Amino acid sequence: MIQNCKICGVKDPQTLSYLINHKYPPSMIGFICNWPKSKRFVKNEDLNQLLNIDKKQSKFVAVLVNPDEDVLEQLKDLPFDYYQIYDSKPSYVKKIKEKYNKKIISVVTVSNKNDVDNYKDYENISDMILFDSKGYHKSESFNHGYLDKVITKLPIMIAGDIKVDDLDNFKNKKFCIDISGGLETGGIKDINKIDKFLNSVHNISS
Repeated sequence: MIQNCKICGVKDPQTLSYLINHKYPPSMIGFICNWPKSKRFVKNEDLNQLLNIDKKQSKFVAVLVNPDEDVLEQLKDLPFDYYQIYDSKPSYVKKIKEKYNKKIISVVTVSNKNDVDNYKDYENISDMILFDSKGYHKSESFNHGYLDKVITKLPIMIAGDIKVDDLDNFKNKKFCIDISGGLETGGIKDINKIDKFLNSVHNISS
């Protein structure tokens, strides 16, 4: 059974307000904080204004690609509940967790089934494991069937070019669904797709 969802790549106050005030709000909302190559990137000065809102039931997630100390220092006073960290060694992730006292979503990028086992290196330093495609910067997918043999006490989140109509494929899995581009039209978050997605997640998980 799907364990709620995270909507990622939010960059405008209208979409953020819609998510927070939806009758079935996402458990997490993600913001691209240090990857300017992404069309969903939000500059630090804009984050300050964007996040000045009552997040109610949702948790805020800073999406970070091997962040350096300067980035982390800029973010430390913003109301993030989780740091979602790509492309960083376990020792560095542990250091971030200890210094900034944030919950950690460690990202394991996957292109083949052997990549999946890398989650074991992050289990003891993470609060959640996210499996995403090695081509995450291109919104590529991967074979989610590789995850069938993963055994961990941590919550599992999955990403990788997931669309609204894909949810039935995961209805018997205890995954949190991470979605971004699948809720967009022409590169912009689409309220109709978001509404359909949130209602579908609720119906499947209830």
